Amino acid sequence: MTNSGGDSTVARRTLPLTTLTATTALLLTACGGSGGDSGAGTGDIKGADTGSGGPSAAASASASSAASGVKRPAISLPSSFRLTFENWTSADAVKQAVLDDAREELRAGYAAIIADNPDSTAVTFYDSAGVAPQTKAWIKTYTDKDLTVMGRLPVFGPKAVVGSGGRGASVSYCTDESKAYTKNRKTGKETGSPAGTNPYVVYTVSMAKNAQGVWQNTSVHSTRGGCSR
Repeated sequence: MTNSGGDSTVARRTLPLTTLTATTALLLTACGGSGGDSGAGTGDIKGADTGSGGPSAAASASASSAASGVKRPAISLPSSFRLTFENWTSADAVKQAVLDDAREELRAGYAAIIADNPDSTAVTFYDSAGVAPQTKAWIKTYTDKDLTVMGRLPVFGPKAVVGSGGRGASVSYCTDESKAYTKNRKTGKETGSPAGTNPYVVYTVSMAKNAQGVWQNTSVHSTRGGCSR
């Protein structure tokens, strides 16, 4: 499962650094900056081994919905793609809410790829109107080629920063793509990242709280090799 050239098979499409920096500054400066939280605790969150099908996933979704009073979309991932979230907790309730919605936004994107559904309403639920077309374009880089995602993609090292006004935030995290790959739905061909590709990617997601109390993704930036285990 090697790839002789090109980009990683599972990395998400992101904005240029200058765009991300400006967006984050606007969100956090307007609200006043606050310290980060790298999280605490251990274990995978929200369907670590089988997507969102297990009891722990249902409990997490229920708790998140109850906390904000908003009915969130159900997101399912098959056992063939294990999107795991490590240490995805914070003692601060607001930061935990930010982390929860950031997690679900990422799950929604990969679920849309697997379901061959670039028009997923779960994606638009967690993405702002400005970034939703970008996420849809990323999903279509798979669906237009009859590709789905397989394997395991750990997400770890989360850090949440929330503005003092409580409306803007950012979340950074790392992914390990070493055991994730794509599979062609028609031919069954499996393809991994190009040989020599650093499997670690750090993402920084700017988020804003909408009128319903949902923390939505407003921009994403990534740096390959910017983190490690």
